[in-house]
Amino acid sequence: QLQASGGGLVQSGGSLRLSCEAPPGFSLEGLALAWFRQTPGNEREGVSCITFNDGSTKYADSVKGRFTISLDNDKNTLYLQLNSLVPADTAVYYCATEYGRCSFYWDEYDSWGQGTLVTVSS
Repeated sequence: QLQASGGGLVQSGGSLRLSCEAPPGFSLEGLALAWFRQTPGNEREGVSCITFNDGSTKYADSVKGRFTISLDNDKNTLYLQLNSLVPADTAVYYCATEYGRCSFYWDEYDSWGQGTLVTVSS
């Protein structure tokens, strides 16, 4: 069970760091780990992902240069640093994992965190 945290209310231009902790002993090897976000009435949108085996990363165009994904193997924790936030970033953010290379096809992911709400005020 993935545990996502770090969301909150922030003003436009502000920053947050989201965390997604995997259970102790849960191996991340071979996994792709991703952050998605969702707003009411819309499908989950891929924000960023990282492939464990080679560290390659992918970002949605809307967040490139503002968000940074990272992985702490020792802590079994995935992070997403959100900088220069804008109201359009307001959403529930989910972490997820799948075996293989990272992608933004949400239906390929089989383990999901519970979501953490990010609200950006103007």
